[in-house]
Amino acid sequence: MNSVYINKIAKFLPNEPISNDEMESVLGKIGGKPSKARRIILRSNGIKKRYYVMDKEQNIRYNNAQITANAIRNLGIDVDDIETLVCGTTMADQIMPNHAVMVHGELGSKPCEVVGTAGICLSGITALKYAYQSIKSEESSFAVSTGSEVASTILHAKNFEKESEFLEDEFKNRPEIAFEKDFLRWMLSDGAGAMLLQNRPNPDGLSLKIEWIDILSFANELEVCMYAGAIKEDGRLKGYKEFTQDKWIENSIFTVKQDVRLLNNMVSVGVKSMKSIMEKRGIVADEVDWFLSHYSSNYFKDKSFVALNEAGIKIPKERWFSNLTTCGNTGSASIYIMIEELFNTGMLSKGEKILCYVPESGRFSSSLTLLEVV
Repeated sequence: MNSVYINKIAKFLPNEPISNDEMESVLGKIGGKPSKARRIILRSNGIKKRYYVMDKEQNIRYNNAQITANAIRNLGIDVDDIETLVCGTTMADQIMPNHAVMVHGELGSKPCEVVGTAGICLSGITALKYAYQSIKSEESSFAVSTGSEVASTILHAKNFEKESEFLEDEFKNRPEIAFEKDFLRWMLSDGAGAMLLQNRPNPDGLSLKIEWIDILSFANELEVCMYAGAIKEDGRLKGYKEFTQDKWIENSIFTVKQDVRLLNNMVSVGVKSMKSIMEKRGIVADEVDWFLSHYSSNYFKDKSFVALNEAGIKIPKERWFSNLTTCGNTGSASIYIMIEELFNTGMLSKGEKILCYVPESGRFSSSLTLLEVV
């Protein structure tokens, strides 16, 4: 089977960066009132800048397929050379058809194999793994994978107005409900990343050899934490098909929600999955030159560092790399955008090993990927 190399990496971050003080002017105020949770959440997550497909006048300039196609164009390749196109995202622009065929349509490139992967933060990694396996098994020799997110349009205040009016008394009596709805509005942002995979390294300059990609789900142990298109009742989800259109509006069914009471499971699941995969693959922390961990908030960085050290996975903080504070939390695109900065800004040296960790709070899954600089 072929070795597989990432030879080009690109990103697309829409419009101008948005500061913390500008966020509410873009996302709007629910019920015309400033968010009580915004400053607390921003202080915890540490994000200073992020990007939205909406401009400062709240005009939508791009959709998800468009920012993904722009990231692919930024690879500087002839898109007609693509044999396999694999695109992962949390929320496509539509329920059907799948996101990847819409990206293919935006590109206007020649017919090729096109695959869309579903999920949340892991959908970018599952896209990468499909492309990796396509090259490795000699099914193709020129594959592109992507991760992309457009969260801002669904987190806009207009999507919460009817529910806010309908549940005003309940929000007053049970503020934790309002917090769970408001929480993610200050956590998520928009962006896309793309990678070109081939069966040989670049003739000049650096490439990243993919050693392996492992993915584990813990859905057998834990209930749903992050979701959309459903209501959570007694620990179980009831999907939108079970409700009338009036209920869709009254309960903001299609907005993104997170059961914040379950979030601390992210750390324990992460340690468990990393320990299991590293033992399986025979890699130890001392071999890791760069550790790229996707986390939604700096709050989890410190907790994860302590927990990993206690589990014997001692990767010094100076080997950790993240651009969360400057690029925001772009979900499935985050790991692409992190690797892009390392790859394209001269920070890597031949022989270095990069360990990439991506958790997902949907129903608690995680992945670990090992890359080597060649």
